[in-house]
Amino acid sequence: MVDRANRPSALHAPSAAAPEAQVDIVGTGASSKVIATLPSGESVEVLLYGATVVSWKSNGGKTENLWLSEKAALDGSKAVRGGIPVVFPVFGPPPKSGHPTSSLPQHGFARTSRWEFLGKSTSEDALDSQSVKLDFGLYSSGLAEEARRAWPLDFGLVYSVTLSKDSLQTVVNVRNEGNKSFEFQFLLHTYLKVKDISKVAINGLLGVTYIDKVLNASTHQQSESSLHITGEIDRVYGSIPQDTTSVVEDGTSRFDVVRDNLQDTVIWNPWIEKAKAMGDFSPDDGYKNMVCVEVGAVKGWQKLEKGEVFEGGQTIKSLL
Repeated sequence: MVDRANRPSALHAPSAAAPEAQVDIVGTGASSKVIATLPSGESVEVLLYGATVVSWKSNGGKTENLWLSEKAALDGSKAVRGGIPVVFPVFGPPPKSGHPTSSLPQHGFARTSRWEFLGKSTSEDALDSQSVKLDFGLYSSGLAEEARRAWPLDFGLVYSVTLSKDSLQTVVNVRNEGNKSFEFQFLLHTYLKVKDISKVAINGLLGVTYIDKVLNASTHQQSESSLHITGEIDRVYGSIPQDTTSVVEDGTSRFDVVRDNLQDTVIWNPWIEKAKAMGDFSPDDGYKNMVCVEVGAVKGWQKLEKGEVFEGGQTIKSLL
C-alpha cells in the first residue's frame, strides 16, 4: 500500500538557471494531448483520452520506443491500439457474473475515459540530466454515465508520467474515496517497438509460472532463460521474483522494464492471423515490429478499504 520501500523516486526542484522542459497542450476535444520535450530533445506525448502515452522518443528525440498502429484511433472513438494504454479496474474480459466489475467492458474504462491534466513538475539530478513529470487524474465523478453505472464505486486515480533522458516512468496511484472496499486489477499495456521480432529475446522470466492464453489458459513454467517469440503469444507471468524484464534484440540490450510494486507481467504478440483480423492493427505485418511487455497486478485482485491507497508502475529504460 502506501508505506513501502520502493516508491517512485522523488523529483527535485530545478535550479533557476537550468533550461526547463517544454510542455504544450495541443489539439481539441478528444484529440487533445500533452507533449513534453526536454532541452536535450527527448519527448513524450500523452493523449488525454485514456491518458495513453502514444509516443516516447529518446536519443535526443531520434529514437521512437513505442509501437503505434497506423490505424490507431486517436480521436476518442475507441481505445488506442499501441503506445501505453492504462487498464483499470479489470484486466481482459471481466468475470461473467457475481463480481463488481462484471458489467464492465474488456480492460475496464480507464483507457476509454477522458483524463484531466493536473500539471507538470521538472527536476535536475546531480548529472544535470533533466526530467519532467506530468500528472493526469481520473475520478469517479468524471466518468461517463455508462461506466459509472457499471462500477458505482468512489475512487481517484493519479497517473504520473516522468520523462528522463534515457527512461520513461509511468506510475498509477489508486485511492478508495468511498465508504465501501473495492477490488481491482491494473495493467500498463505497453507496446515496445523493435526492428525484427524474430531477433528478439526476453530475459528475466526463468522459472516463473505463467498462464498461457493461447493454450486454453493452461499453466506452465518458463524453462528457458531467454523467451523467443515464434508465433502468437499471450502469457501472464505471475509473482515474478526479480523486478526487471529485459528485451534484447540481435544480441544487443534494447529495453529494461523495471516493475515497481507490481509482480505480474504479460507478454503479447498477435502474430500473423490475429494481426490481420484486428481492424485497427496496421500494417498487417506490424507484429514483426512490436512486442508487448505489460506490467501489472492481474493475477487475482487488489483490495482497498476506505481511504487506502495503492501505487505501482514501471520504469522503462531505453538502452540504445
